Amino acid sequence: MNRNRRRILYVAEAMGGGVFTFLVGLCNELVDYYDIYVAYGIRTQTPDDFRKYFDERVHLIRVRNFERSIDPRHDLGAFVELRKIADKVKPDLIHLHSSKAGALGRWAFNGKKLPLFYTPHGYSFLMSNYNATKRLSYKMVEKLSAIRRCTTISCSEGEHKETLSLTKNARFVNNGINVEEMQRMMDSIGSCENDGFNVFTLGRICYQKNPGLFNEIAEKLPDVRFVWIGDGELRDMITAPNIEVTGWMNREEALRRSMASNVFVLTSLWEGLPMSLLESMYMEKLCLVNDVIGSRDVIQTGVNGYVCRNADEFVSAIRGILEDPEKAERMTAQARKDIIEKYNTRVMAAKYREIYEEAFAANEKKEKPRRKKKKKQ
Repeated sequence: MNRNRRRILYVAEAMGGGVFTFLVGLCNELVDYYDIYVAYGIRTQTPDDFRKYFDERVHLIRVRNFERSIDPRHDLGAFVELRKIADKVKPDLIHLHSSKAGALGRWAFNGKKLPLFYTPHGYSFLMSNYNATKRLSYKMVEKLSAIRRCTTISCSEGEHKETLSLTKNARFVNNGINVEEMQRMMDSIGSCENDGFNVFTLGRICYQKNPGLFNEIAEKLPDVRFVWIGDGELRDMITAPNIEVTGWMNREEALRRSMASNVFVLTSLWEGLPMSLLESMYMEKLCLVNDVIGSRDVIQTGVNGYVCRNADEFVSAIRGILEDPEKAERMTAQARKDIIEKYNTRVMAAKYREIYEEAFAANEKKEKPRRKKKKKQ
């Protein structure tokens, strides 16, 4: 730790899935420039060996009261824990990740005293598994919290547009993956042969990922093999006989199964900017996504994949791939090029660093008059 360097405190209740992958990539890129601290919560999706993914210079601090659901007792406890952590770390900048951390953190910290940022990674009020009343309450929490001095940095252009309905103090930086690390893992696995044409998806089998639509697509293509890499509470919705559910796999095993497949399908009802999609694009798997924020911000139909609105459009796209593999190859090559040029951690971290440095400079400018005033007194 070098006190001559700026200290950044990241706060993440949702330490799993895409948020986890995002934080690992960003922290490992920025730890050469800043002292990095991560205040985190544990979720079922948090890898058991999560520590090994972070650079050893990154400081990890568990917030024991972080809970995904609204719980006044635990939320108050988390609020107090975050204040104590910040008092101990004395950060020069705080960046909040996911809705729960964003709500608690914007009230726990004062953006007037030091730069404060928030990245939603998919707004809760867009989650269609909640009823209209609950979604409205989540939106009201976001609107109320948006009055605090804080800049929201969205992870996709679509999410940025939603942010602008809440606050004008907004920026956006596309998510990215660590292509060097990804390539090293792919090289260590080597070539992966499959036993025919495979369509796959990856993640938790939950309402957000829309397993019913995935199952419907498979039923309409009985001669095609489908694979769901992962597991979850809605596994019973996967009934088509041509779908294999692998269960939870470690990172290497999941990557091996992905590499052995041909087409990636993402049927999600909402997303921020999904890491599984970016990784599949880099692996040159043809990507078919549901027409939702985040996914449609990356995929352009007929250019680097397909955006589909229903099961029939997914089926038509898959049949088209089988009939014209050369067109599919052109699209997957473009998708990989997009990742290398736009959606990688180096590009992402450089943009975040630019935003952070602007904030540091602005904060120093505010502090100078205060220091002069104190000296006169």
